[in-house]
Amino acid sequence: MTWGGNTMPSARYLYAVCRGLDEAALDGVTGLDGRPVEVVGVLDLQAAVSTVDLPGLGEEGLRADLERPEWVERTARGHDTVVQACARSAPTAPMRLGTVCPDDGSVRRSLEEWYDDLAAALGRITGREQWSVKVYAHPRPSPAAGTEDARDQSSLAAEDLDAGLREVAVAARRVSGRSGGAMLLNGAYLVDAARARAFAERVAALGVAHPDVSVACDGPWPAYSFATLE
Repeated sequence: MTWGGNTMPSARYLYAVCRGLDEAALDGVTGLDGRPVEVVGVLDLQAAVSTVDLPGLGEEGLRADLERPEWVERTARGHDTVVQACARSAPTAPMRLGTVCPDDGSVRRSLEEWYDDLAAALGRITGREQWSVKVYAHPRPSPAAGTEDARDQSSLAAEDLDAGLREVAVAARRVSGRSGGAMLLNGAYLVDAARARAFAERVAALGVAHPDVSVACDGPWPAYSFATLE
C-alpha cells in the first residue's frame, strides 16, 4: 500500500492504525529521521504518522530504498519504535514497512477505504498479545550413527510443541523465511491477554517434556503477524 506520484518532496509515513489511541502515549516519541509522530483520525480509527522527505522519489524511489539492507534495518527500527508505543496504549494494526501517503487528506481517504478491513483486524487482536516461540535442535556431532534419527526426533518434538501451543492460543502462524538449520520452529501465537500466564506455563511444560530441543519464548509483541494489512 504505497501512494504517490512521480514527484513528492515530502509525504506522510504510516506506522500503524489504532482504535482508541491516547495521543498522550505518543508524547516524546519520534519517528523516522527524528520527526514527531502525529495522529490523523477518521471515525474511531487513528493513524500514527510522521512527515518524511522524499525529494523527487515517489514510488520508484521507495522501491529502491526497500532493496537497500541498511535503509530497511534503520527504517524497521524506527517503525517498530512507534508501533510499540501505540500498542502499549490501544489495539494496533501495524502498517507494512514503507507505507506512505502524499498528505493527511490521503491518509483519511485511505482509512475510509480500508475501514472494514482495519476494523476486522483490530477486532481480532483487541485484548490479545502476540508471542514468539522458537525451537532449536541441540548441536550434534556429524557425521555420526543415529544423527538422522535424532534430527527426526527433534523435528517431531517441534511439531508437538507447536500443536500444544495452538491449543492455548487464539491463532498461530509459522513465520516464513526464518527457520532452517538448527531452528526447527519459528512460530507466532496470538494469545488472550488473560491467558498469557497459561501460555507461558504451557511453553515451559512442553520444553521440559522435550529435552532434546531448546525452546525460546519472547513477548508480548504488537500483533504484526495477525493485524498487518498488505
